[in-house]
Amino acid sequence: MLGESDLSKNAVIDFNKLNIVPFVSVDNMMKLVLKVGVETFLTELAGYIEEDFRRWESFDKTPRVASHSREGVIELMPTSDGTLYGFKYVNGHPKNTHEGLQTVTAFGVLADVDSGYPTLLTEMTILTALRTAATSAVAAKYLAPQNAKTMALIGNGAQSEFQALAFKAILGVDELRLYDIDPSATDKVIRNLEGSGFKITKCKSVEEAVVGAQIVTTVTADKLNATILTDNLVGSGIHINAIGGDCPGKTELHRDILLRSDVFVEYPPQTRIEGEIQQMPEDFPVKELWQVITGEIEGRNDDRQITLFDSVGFATEDFSALRYVRDKLTGSGLYEELDMLADPDEPRDLYGMLLRAEQKQKNS
Repeated sequence: MLGESDLSKNAVIDFNKLNIVPFVSVDNMMKLVLKVGVETFLTELAGYIEEDFRRWESFDKTPRVASHSREGVIELMPTSDGTLYGFKYVNGHPKNTHEGLQTVTAFGVLADVDSGYPTLLTEMTILTALRTAATSAVAAKYLAPQNAKTMALIGNGAQSEFQALAFKAILGVDELRLYDIDPSATDKVIRNLEGSGFKITKCKSVEEAVVGAQIVTTVTADKLNATILTDNLVGSGIHINAIGGDCPGKTELHRDILLRSDVFVEYPPQTRIEGEIQQMPEDFPVKELWQVITGEIEGRNDDRQITLFDSVGFATEDFSALRYVRDKLTGSGLYEELDMLADPDEPRDLYGMLLRAEQKQKNS
């Protein structure tokens, strides 16, 4: 394995030229995040995500390829900027929690378009939680009320701490109002965020949680059309970060909230299938986040405006995360070298490579 002594700390490794496919395991991903620092990791990752939104038009875009079952969904999320190709495999199975399993698991691949060779294979369960939180904070940077410091977190599952830390690192949010139908989930968040610089209030209802909040994040897991947030709870000037409605038949907001809000999305063809706006007619007006980031359209323009980021997650965000991890591997040693690329002496003689392996076995 290459280490810091082998390469300049400032140079990005070209794994393709080294004929290496680095694999980042869950263990090494955790070590990488802790080495960088969680809030620094989120802030730097947000920079990559914002950079790629600014060059939105250079990407291939398609709604994710989904295979739905009664219990959940398995999806592939591909994209390319013409130089690199990336995809993520991800599932969403809410029932898993009751069986001691993760609701979401994922892995991703980054590849060189010129050769077609993979250049990175990595776990993306932890990385997806980080990129989802970073994307939420990037959107809020443009859509939330100025100097917003208080956020309600409705749904206190696996994504909650990441959301809280991303909003703290990027927007300066330092007060949390928490609610979950399972009080033990809220206790878990309070315990995990102890010493992180938050004032935290454990609330007994959604109504109590949203009182005084300038940002409301809804992130529940059940795969059904639910009304987590009702219209009467949404006051003027609030920003809603709706990330739980992420597959067909799964929503969290009453449709009247959407009628009162300026709704911002990542990629409309996907969000109309999977987001909160699946409740609305096909011609329901939405605005695209990339256009806000590039300055083509306005984001928040009024103190009384209700902004809603209807986020379902899009492939470019995973692409950004894969790029970021690839760049952070330089000098880290936090990867394994996978023997994934056949390398015969002569490119057309793949069978000869097999025969030579046979002979080697016989001679050993």
